[in-house]
Amino acid sequence: MSDYDPAMDPALDDDIIAPQAKIPVPDEVQEAIETLIRWAGDDPSREGLVDTPKRVARAWKEYCQGYEEDPAVHLERTFEEVGGYDELVLLKDIPFQSHCEHHMAPIIGSASIAYMPRERVVGISKLARVMNGFARRLQVQERMTAEIAQCIWDHLQPHGVAVVINASHSCMTARGVRTPGVKMTTSRLLGCFLDDERSRKEVLSLMGY
Repeated sequence: MSDYDPAMDPALDDDIIAPQAKIPVPDEVQEAIETLIRWAGDDPSREGLVDTPKRVARAWKEYCQGYEEDPAVHLERTFEEVGGYDELVLLKDIPFQSHCEHHMAPIIGSASIAYMPRERVVGISKLARVMNGFARRLQVQERMTAEIAQCIWDHLQPHGVAVVINASHSCMTARGVRTPGVKMTTSRLLGCFLDDERSRKEVLSLMGY
């Protein structure tokens, strides 16, 4: 990696997602949120709610920023000068926030992403960016887990990929059955992590499972 200067890599910026600009909000979007406020039992014209429809609209544009990008683009730049390293690469406990597609309620959790490289690696921040590209959409956790793993598998072509997500779903903890503290765990294993028991045990143990 002699030609690589970390200071020049924009992928290493502190912010994973840039703040949403003050984009204009279409009238029909603002009116829809005002309707929801009225239906919930409040008055969208009162002082505290006057600017709420625009704020909500811009917030949702940010929550769903993943629709505006192809997560695979973060895997285009790889490095082959790794000193012969061909063992496990693991990024553990990456925090994320998504929203469920059934109730549009927050999904808050963390993901652990691992792969066994085949001659080339990718900057570690790119794994978090891939995850956020899928998380910043309306999701179900099972699909998100599979999408992250398949994206890495298809574009890095490693020996194996493992993705484990552990998250709390507000549609279950704050409404409906109302069971705070409950978390859901999903996993997707591909390649050597699926086929080889030793590799599978190693990666899950390092992830803490």
